[in-house]
Amino acid sequence: MSDFVGMNGAAESFGDTAAQREVRANDRQYVFHSWSAQDAIDPLPIAKGEGVRFWDYDGNEFLDFSSQLVNLSLGHQHPGMVRAIQDQVGRLATIQPAVANDVRGELAKRIVDASFEGARSVFFTNGGADANEYAIRMARHHTGRSKVLARYRSYHGSTATAITLTGEPRRWANGTLDAGVVHFMGPYLYRSAFYAQTPEEETERALAHLEQTIQFEGANTIAAIILETVTGTNGVLVPPPGYLPGVRALCDKYGIVMICDEVMVGFGRIGEWFAYQAFDVKPDLVTFAKGVNSGYVPLGGVVVSEAIHNTFAKIPFPGGLTYSGHPLACASGVATFDIYEDEGILERVRDLGERVVAPRLAELAARHPSVGEVRGAGLIWSLELVRDRESREPLVPYNAAGEAAAPMAAVVKACKDAGLWPFAHFNRLQLAPPLIISEADLERGLGIIDAALGVADTFYTGQ
Repeated sequence: MSDFVGMNGAAESFGDTAAQREVRANDRQYVFHSWSAQDAIDPLPIAKGEGVRFWDYDGNEFLDFSSQLVNLSLGHQHPGMVRAIQDQVGRLATIQPAVANDVRGELAKRIVDASFEGARSVFFTNGGADANEYAIRMARHHTGRSKVLARYRSYHGSTATAITLTGEPRRWANGTLDAGVVHFMGPYLYRSAFYAQTPEEETERALAHLEQTIQFEGANTIAAIILETVTGTNGVLVPPPGYLPGVRALCDKYGIVMICDEVMVGFGRIGEWFAYQAFDVKPDLVTFAKGVNSGYVPLGGVVVSEAIHNTFAKIPFPGGLTYSGHPLACASGVATFDIYEDEGILERVRDLGERVVAPRLAELAARHPSVGEVRGAGLIWSLELVRDRESREPLVPYNAAGEAAAPMAAVVKACKDAGLWPFAHFNRLQLAPPLIISEADLERGLGIIDAALGVADTFYTGQ
C-alpha cells in the first residue's frame, strides 16, 4: 500500500494524524450533510481509493461492496476513466449546452444505440433526480395530462417531483411537493400485499391492483407510470415474470407513458446495458445516471422515444440546465462504453452473478436462520434479515432508528471491522460491488458477510 497525494499535491503518509484532523475539522465545521442531523454524525475521512478498495487516513482498507452509492461501477481511479477526463480537460473543459459538442453527441448516439428500438435522443441532466424530474415533465407535455403513478418501496430522488414520487420514508418530511403523484403497490412476493403464493399470482394480482388504480384515478388524467426496473435501495426487488410486460400493456391500453428509472440498475448492474432489456419490455422514457460514467463527473439523462421527441419538434421543450451534457462528464461516459467493451463487463457481471454470487448466497441462507430471503441479479443482491422465518418478522422494524436499529447496526459494524464497506437499508444487507471486482475479492467479501450474518443470528428468536 503506497502513500497518497494530498490536497496540496504533496505526498502524504497513512497515519498522518494532522491531515486527518484537518479533514475532519473542516467537514464538521463547514459541510452540511444530506439526510442527517448534523450534530449526530462524524463522517469517516477517506484518503485514497483504487480499484475496488479505499483507505482511511489510518491506512485501514475497505473492500467497497456498495460501489459508494451504487454508482462506482468501474471502481476507484480506473485509468481509462481518468485519462479520458484529463484528455478532455486539456482540449475543452466546458461548453454551454446550446452548442454542438463532439463527446456529447457521441455519448448520446451510443446510449440511443444501446437502448430500446424506437429510442430517438437523449436529454442530459446532472444526475438521477433531475432526470426523473424532466422525464415527468416530458410525459406531461406529451400527453397533456397531469397525474403520475409511482410505486411504494421506491426511491426516485430528492428534488420536488422526484421526492414526491419516492415511496419510502425519505418523502415523509417533505410533504406533497407535487400534487399530481399517486402511489400504488408493486410486486413483492416475500411480503405480498396481495396474499399471493406464487410469482404468477403476484404478477396477476399486482397488475389487477394497478389497473384498478388507473381506473379509480381516471385514465385520461394520468400522464405516466414510473418505476424502477429493479427496485434498488428498497430491497432489490426483481419483477416477477410477466409484470413489466403487463405494465407496458396497461400503458398502451390507456395511453400512458411508461418510464423506467434505471438510475441504479442501468449500465451493466444486472449484466445488460439497461435492466429492462432482461424483461422483454420497451419503455417510452428511460432515466439514467450513476453507472453511465461511474460518477466520475456528475451526469444523468433521459432516453427519449421517437414519439415524445417529435412532440417537441416544432414547439420548444420548457426546460434546461447550465451543465447539461458537460464535456468532462460525457468524455468519461464515452470511455465507459469503450471500457465495458474492452473488459467484457456485461458478460462478466452475468457470469459472476450466476456462477458465484447466487449459489454462495443460497448457501449462506441455508446456514443462517436470520436470512429470510435472497434476491437479486448480476451484481446487485439483497439479504432480507429476519428474527423469525415463519412469521417473517424483520430483524429491525420498518424505518428503525436509535436502539430499535441496533441489530442492523451491529451487523454493519461487523462488516466494517472486517474490512468490508456494506450496502445496508432497513433490515436488509445488500451487495453491489464495482463491476470490475475479481472473483477472489468477491469471494472474500462474501466470506465477511458470512461472518457478519453470525451476528444477525444472535438476534434470531424463531425455532
